[in-house]
Amino acid sequence: MLRETLAALCALDGVSSDEGRVRDYLRDLALKAGAETQVDTLGNLICRKCGAIPAPDRLMVCAHMDEVGLMVTRCTDQGYVKFDAVGGIDSRVLVGKTVRVGPNRVPGVIGLQAIHLTTREERKRAVKVEDLYLDIGADSREEAETLAAPGDLCAFQSDSLEFGDGLFQAKAIDDRLGCAVMIELMREDLPMDVTFVFTVQEEVGTRGAFAAAFAVRPEVCLVLEATTAADLPDVAVHKRVCRVGGGPVISLVDAATLYDRPLFEELRGLAQTHDIPWQTKEMIAGGNDAKAIQRSREGVRVCALSAPVRYLHAPTGAVSLADCDHILALARLFLQSQAGARKGER
Repeated sequence: MLRETLAALCALDGVSSDEGRVRDYLRDLALKAGAETQVDTLGNLICRKCGAIPAPDRLMVCAHMDEVGLMVTRCTDQGYVKFDAVGGIDSRVLVGKTVRVGPNRVPGVIGLQAIHLTTREERKRAVKVEDLYLDIGADSREEAETLAAPGDLCAFQSDSLEFGDGLFQAKAIDDRLGCAVMIELMREDLPMDVTFVFTVQEEVGTRGAFAAAFAVRPEVCLVLEATTAADLPDVAVHKRVCRVGGGPVISLVDAATLYDRPLFEELRGLAQTHDIPWQTKEMIAGGNDAKAIQRSREGVRVCALSAPVRYLHAPTGAVSLADCDHILALARLFLQSQAGARKGER
């Protein structure tokens, strides 16, 4: 079921600040799972589901709905569309990729000046976003502006599929995987009350999580994420961060957060006791909603489980399905462990 949910979520477009399609889909699934739902001012989807032990707002589980993409800035006299990136995108991966533009999902392809028209020196320079354009098939500025207006968001177009030895590829694995895991948890009988939060605008500064943490006021938050796996042939060993197929990444520190050490030890102990493979980052890099949640109010204890994903923030990423299953299993054990601690306090 996790794989089907993940594939369905990755197929939806939800560039930061335009997460409505994803939110509507998730809200329907949450209601069917027996959760109470609300949408806050920024667009976060907050779902509360009762469990065996009452614990209102003690535990929050969080994943972000948004994905990286592009935003239209202007149309040229020749009918091409100029754009900027929404979120951290390596411009080298964009040339020749297809996108869907605006609310009408107009098809387009990302272009660059043809190689035979460039000089040798120009070909040596790194491709910049300002050098690129969208070809939407228009012949003039007037025609282009009927199809793509400034501010329109563009989502990558990419089919999902399973390949190789248990790998899965799609756009927006970051962080539709975390969303899919939360839906699977929500479908189960919970050992304690849990507030599940699907956040917005993580890719442009963890903005939704900051607001959600103030509203929910959790004592503990588990963030479910995707993280960079640079386990590639041309990357030095000490820069590979983590490895696809090596199990969930239990975060101790990244570029934005120093995680709660007792919660890190709790997750590590659960993994070891239940023979779940795990790893931690071998290089300090990345960040997620934990940054904003940890610093809200008087502070929140945070921990994170992440799936290693190759080609993160590209039009297509790759993840191990076994890693996805292990994240679900470890998150489930964490909820049980937190319930046991809550029961012991009563």
